[in-house]
Amino acid sequence: MKIVVIGAGGHAKVVAEVAKSAGYTVECFVSEDKTEHFGLPVISMKEFLQSPFKLAAIGIGSNTARKNVYEELKQNGIECPTLIHASAIISPSATIENATVVMPHSVINANANIGTACIINTAAVIEHDCTIGDFTHISPNAALAGGVTVGEMSHIGIGTNVIQLIKIGANCTIGAGAAVISDIKDDSVAVGVPAKIIKENR
Repeated sequence: MKIVVIGAGGHAKVVAEVAKSAGYTVECFVSEDKTEHFGLPVISMKEFLQSPFKLAAIGIGSNTARKNVYEELKQNGIECPTLIHASAIISPSATIENATVVMPHSVINANANIGTACIINTAAVIEHDCTIGDFTHISPNAALAGGVTVGEMSHIGIGTNVIQLIKIGANCTIGAGAAVISDIKDDSVAVGVPAKIIKENR
């Protein structure tokens, strides 16, 4: 099946490779400021929406921008399938919503629930019974123990570790290498070992 990747940065390259691993043929990228990317042509969003292509992968790292693009695509009848790299390990009891991309060597274990248009980045571990909200990014090598909840639009930084049953709110940013051992309220930025809230995202 043919698919188009929205975005033309480094993240879009990885999403394109995940799409290929999942059995898709990447036709082109969509961006407003390039003509070629990763050896493929780049077209504008207007050109894409007027084209015959009806499948898209969102290769945008920003949670807010990814949400906005997803909603625009949905309004225009564009389908965004879930993309899972062949090297990822996914429990048969896990659920993953559409437009989410699961990167190489990630692990999603039993009864985990992953929302819409999430990024489960390279070698991330989502343990049993975790719930990941829509438009959230779990960065490379982050590890979430069993029963963790992460609210929508949050970003869990590279190498973060979260102990079991922790609740991280919506629109949170957890800094790289943090160790989260207590709940984090909505709209918070938390860093360190152990992670402490240093400011609010509002």
